[in-house]
Amino acid sequence: MPAVRFYWVDVFADVPLTGNPLSLVVDADALTDDEMRSIAREFNQSETTFLVAPPASGADYRLRSFTAAGVEVLGAGHNAIGAWIWLADSGALDAGRRQFAQQIGDDVLPVWIERPATGRPRVTMRQAAPRFLHTSDRTAEFAAALGLPVVSLTGQPGEVVSTGAEHLLLAVRSRQDVDRAAPEAVRLRALLADVGAEGCYLFTTDGGDDRADAYARFFNPTVGIVEDPATGTAAGPLAALLVRDSHAAHGSVLILQGHAMGRPSLLKVSVDDERVDLSGSGLVIGEGSLRL
Repeated sequence: MPAVRFYWVDVFADVPLTGNPLSLVVDADALTDDEMRSIAREFNQSETTFLVAPPASGADYRLRSFTAAGVEVLGAGHNAIGAWIWLADSGALDAGRRQFAQQIGDDVLPVWIERPATGRPRVTMRQAAPRFLHTSDRTAEFAAALGLPVVSLTGQPGEVVSTGAEHLLLAVRSRQDVDRAAPEAVRLRALLADVGAEGCYLFTTDGGDDRADAYARFFNPTVGIVEDPATGTAAGPLAALLVRDSHAAHGSVLILQGHAMGRPSLLKVSVDDERVDLSGSGLVIGEGSLRL
């Protein structure tokens, strides 16, 4: 097998070594599923994305993403934003086009690329329409699994929401409550399975000087992710929830994540009824090849 090219992209980042790091393998059509999983384990990042030819009509690229635990994820978050940042940065895209289409799983979703005269390309992608699946009254159990006292909760039930991946959204009173969470992975994984959710997005609408609408942390022991610094598949559901509940009346939501990990990330989500659009930029900070 010839050498396999890979790139390192910091997503939702303004400077290197911030945001959410993504390992990206391009020209991956020759790789088997088992090889993709093995490469994802080798990189040991929250997700590794592989660019392959799309079988679906109308798609420009198919994106396949695997966690270090070998689980294929089908949401459109930093795994997809990072791939399109590289595509725009590398010159692989037609400079005269602004709109493209990506296949993730069976879905074909639009992607827009902005190329300012100065600065980095910005990627906006549409997620699936929001689905508010159900609420959970087991917030006290989730608080305990997260190492938090019940008094840190706001009193509103947890809610499982999806814009491509089902996540439990759990509100606490303050940013200090978000920061002090220390999850017990086994206990949290069992609770998430019970409520039909993949990950837990712990958040507060407590404001700060950064003017973010929400401050959050994401835990996903279900697929082997202890904590993720920037999670587009959770930011979309949270933005839809905040707009629904009039916490972000204008439909534009800023979410600050990753602060507790030393990798602050700002995610921007626009919500207009059934349309949820996630946008972000980032930097390609490294490249290399795998000798397989």
